[in-house]
Amino acid sequence: MDRDETPRCRVAETEDLRAIYPEPTPRARRKCLPALDRHCRNFIALSPFLCLGTASESGADVSPRGDTPGFVQVLDDNTLLIPDRPGNNRLDSLSNVLANGHVGLLFMIPGVDETLRVNGVASITTDEHLLARSAVNGKKPKSALLVDVREAYLHCGKALIRARLWHEDAKVERRRLPTLGQMINEQVQDGTTAADADARIEYAYKNTLY
Repeated sequence: MDRDETPRCRVAETEDLRAIYPEPTPRARRKCLPALDRHCRNFIALSPFLCLGTASESGADVSPRGDTPGFVQVLDDNTLLIPDRPGNNRLDSLSNVLANGHVGLLFMIPGVDETLRVNGVASITTDEHLLARSAVNGKKPKSALLVDVREAYLHCGKALIRARLWHEDAKVERRRLPTLGQMINEQVQDGTTAADADARIEYAYKNTLY
């Protein structure tokens, strides 16, 4: 494409964007709920994994969150409790929440093509009673997110069907990528050997999940 044409191809106004796509059906609009119903609660109870979207003036971020199914607790129809398990201590998501509480959650269930989207406003809690609810092997998280649910809706499985995400023959052999230690070593180049980096990662996987 000619570079001179690129600006004219950018969509900058909502009206222009809507001109490209048909209007959503009334059913698609109405499925967005202001609170969690029984189907949403059941989906969350079966989900071991979610993507957490946050944003601040510096930009946006998406972070994975995972644990045994039901690790995200439904305190009531408008409140979720998400424990913050040990990670890399960058605190990207938590810092964003302090700057801008609006969050987006995408819940996934292995083997299920449909997903659940939840949007709301989050805050960080260190309430001992709430943290104790999320303890594993006697270890409480240092903090947790309380999410005030504003929108919840089930999302069709087209994206996951196209990706063939759960198909056995779609799995990528791990050896097609370098190890995590090798990749980060190339990026950081701080004198750590790949073997030492991988050993630290393996230790963390085995000993510091909680």
